[in-house]
Amino acid sequence: MNEKELLQKRFTELSQKAYNSGIFLFSDFLGLSEQSIFYEMEPKLRPNGYTVFGGADGCERVMVRFGSEESAGYSSPFPITILKAAPVSQKFADKLTHRDILGALMNLGTKREVLGDIVLRENVAYIFVKDDIADFILSELHRARHTDLYVSVIDSLPEGDLYKTEDLRIQVSSPRSDAVLARVFSLSREDSMLLFSKKLVFINGSLCESPDKKLKDGDVVSARGYGRMIYKGEVGKTKKGKLNVEIERYV
Repeated sequence: MNEKELLQKRFTELSQKAYNSGIFLFSDFLGLSEQSIFYEMEPKLRPNGYTVFGGADGCERVMVRFGSEESAGYSSPFPITILKAAPVSQKFADKLTHRDILGALMNLGTKREVLGDIVLRENVAYIFVKDDIADFILSELHRARHTDLYVSVIDSLPEGDLYKTEDLRIQVSSPRSDAVLARVFSLSREDSMLLFSKKLVFINGSLCESPDKKLKDGDVVSARGYGRMIYKGEVGKTKKGKLNVEIERYV
């Protein structure tokens, strides 16, 4: 049984057990590839109920909660803890990156599936983790690169949007996904198409291998190694017949 089949089996077991027992069960944090497998079989799981969440609106890595309030008769929060990792001294701190924080966590022996998104704002990292690993990280994560860290649990995120975006207006010949990606990420059309053949493009969590797939309003598009965006839709045409479309790009 390959990894995909094992994950499909796991999703099925969680879904059926949650429904039959009237309880909630949770997956690990899922990356884009795992989410694509989930959404591929989602129609079979939908009748039993499920919810997808990563700890905050806009999270790319998410967990699936199997079960529903209707069948369970109660509600259950996602087992997600948010940790804040801040330099002990910002004055002497390195400019930290996602890779620095993830590397420090992996060096502790932490598995990727217990870690959700890692978001940096003003050199402070907000780390989404499964509840059962939070205490370990609190006690063991003290440093990233050459920077000493103070790690704490927070009950709420800082004011304002944790996931920042910028609004773009671009011109494309059509809403084909390869054309839009090429414009947003400043790629040649050929390089944009290669992303699809390399299985690096995901639309609404599902793998997309068709560069000619037309985007719809609200589609969330992720291109591994390049970034994420939300396709907001067409807002008019140029005199030469090109489409003006609006994009919300994560920065």
